Amino acid sequence: MSRIAIVSAMHPELAAVLAGLPQAQKHTVAGREFVLGRWHGHEVVAVLSRIGKVAAATTATVLIERFDVRQVVFTGVAGGVAPVAKVGDVVVASGFMQHDMDASPLFPVYEVPLYGRSHFATDARLTAQLTQAAQAALAQGILDAADLAEMGMPVGRTQVHQGLILSGDRFVSTRAESQRLQQALPEALAVEMEGAAVAQVCHDYGVPFAALRTISDRADDDAHADFLKFVERVASRYSAAILARFFAQQPH
Repeated sequence: MSRIAIVSAMHPELAAVLAGLPQAQKHTVAGREFVLGRWHGHEVVAVLSRIGKVAAATTATVLIERFDVRQVVFTGVAGGVAPVAKVGDVVVASGFMQHDMDASPLFPVYEVPLYGRSHFATDARLTAQLTQAAQAALAQGILDAADLAEMGMPVGRTQVHQGLILSGDRFVSTRAESQRLQQALPEALAVEMEGAAVAQVCHDYGVPFAALRTISDRADDDAHADFLKFVERVASRYSAAILARFFAQQPH
């Protein structure tokens, strides 16, 4: 059996997926509720990782060790760092880095000690499929014109990007800090708090990993404004629609 994990940090990010698992079994491990069921014809485990890299690493490890998942997909929101990553856009990760990892001078800045690398790539096949699913879902239309207008998102402008996402144990919410990240890591598209940890755990276990993030803010001084409303009204619906198409591409 090839069981797929669907992970988000917060309940609103995963609410639309959980709503599609009404008859699922629930197991509590390490203080987390793991929801097992069938979603779009596949055996899945849906779980909230909680916020931050340590919490995400714990969750990923339990998924692999206890629930024997063969693929991990993370979905949620992120702050846009690159100018092209605008609010409402979707970023599919090609890889992750920890922007707050600094063991210098023992190791180069950003490098994870004893790994000889700072960058953990996502699975190429899953990432390509997730990108195609995102493009198809957004082209079909997920939100109507009224929803877009209410959230201040122009009709027909939402884009899908693929590239590097940064993770760190802080909510980036000032223009100055966002600009520092842009200057230090110009290839980065977005910033969040969990993905790099999950990528590292999946690398350790050899489990394919893919992730998508909807840009909820520009990681600047307005990052907190209407954050939860955006997650509930936009990101959760995007995740469910994109993942539905993604799962349709997976072999049963």
